[in-house]
Amino acid sequence: MRTEVITVRTGSRPVVRDITREAERFVESEGDGLLHVFVPHATAGLAVIETGAGSDDDLLTAIDQLLPAEDRWRHRHGSKGHGRDHVLPAWIPPYASLPVIGGRIALGTWQSICLVDTNGDNPERQVRFSFLPG
Repeated sequence: MRTEVITVRTGSRPVVRDITREAERFVESEGDGLLHVFVPHATAGLAVIETGAGSDDDLLTAIDQLLPAEDRWRHRHGSKGHGRDHVLPAWIPPYASLPVIGGRIALGTWQSICLVDTNGDNPERQVRFSFLPG
């Protein structure tokens, strides 16, 4: 298995950040196998979704409706509503496994690999790419 960690700047506001190009670069010299993407954080997740047509903003809106950033959460350190950030990975998991065929990630036409980060308290995130040859 080959593995690498990248740093992604997410800023101080909730964001859906497309990391597909970084993942493609990681596997471009590989053959067939599996790409595993993992975010080692308690307040971020990974989604395979369409971006650029409003779906990324729709996802953030859905998160706000499902997990409002209010002070109703028992987990209360950090900024207002930070407890919801710790619940996020139960709905948007911190990992994704994707097939790689001939050094290319077998995504659908409109699919992208996205880091979902609602926690503005941590403006940088680590993402681990691991490739397991077939």
